[in-house]
Amino acid sequence: MINLADAAVLAKEWAINVGKMQKEKLKKESFKVETKSTLTDLVTEIDLLSEDMIRAKIEKSYPEHNIMGEESDFADKKSKYTWVIDPLDGTNNYASSYPIYCVSIALKYENEVVLGVIYIPELDEVYSAIKGKGAYKSGTAIKISHKTALNNSLVATGFPYDKKESKIDNLEPLNKILKNIRGLRRSGSAAFDLISVASGRIDAYWEFKLKEWDFAAGELLVREAGGEVYKSEIKGAPLLIAGSKELVAELRGIIEEIYL
Repeated sequence: MINLADAAVLAKEWAINVGKMQKEKLKKESFKVETKSTLTDLVTEIDLLSEDMIRAKIEKSYPEHNIMGEESDFADKKSKYTWVIDPLDGTNNYASSYPIYCVSIALKYENEVVLGVIYIPELDEVYSAIKGKGAYKSGTAIKISHKTALNNSLVATGFPYDKKESKIDNLEPLNKILKNIRGLRRSGSAAFDLISVASGRIDAYWEFKLKEWDFAAGELLVREAGGEVYKSEIKGAPLLIAGSKELVAELRGIIEEIYL
């Protein structure tokens, strides 16, 4: 196995450099924005540039490793290692100059995430985790909030890009959960929501139809911070819930009662 501590140092460096580039581009330049699957599923030239920058770094340091990125084809080199990249998580925010977006980089060994790094450019916060070694914010250990009841919890969620057409649009769960929590937040970035759970800023989070690059690094951070992450499918729609085991169970119960 490669030295994960060394890989974490490199991944943090890559994420920070790319994030700083994103922040400077947002301040100084206009950029091209296109749609992907729907009118709300956007990609900017900064997404593409960011992924190219990270891929180039991986290929230089670990040329034999696979690379899975949101914006390009899977580079399958038949390795046991796969880097999972979301170069700009929160593209809709970024395209509107809304300052919540992240760079997310994870490393899998076979089918298990063993390293995760997330950088928030506008807050200049870097989060990292190595499997079995805890979760950290700029070198300081972080922990989940350990809230055990929804009625005293601040909870985050998001909505799928196909919410206009899909029956699994998260609106029914939102309506019921909203009435049973202290407050709701919707950041527009799964990576941001997951590190918010890991660091205790948010008590729990749920969302449908996330892709692996959306949650790979964040899931490891939550688990290493003492939290639980539940993943399943409801009528073909992937579901992710994160928080303490009690909040995960309560949210799961509400959602499954609605859809199953």
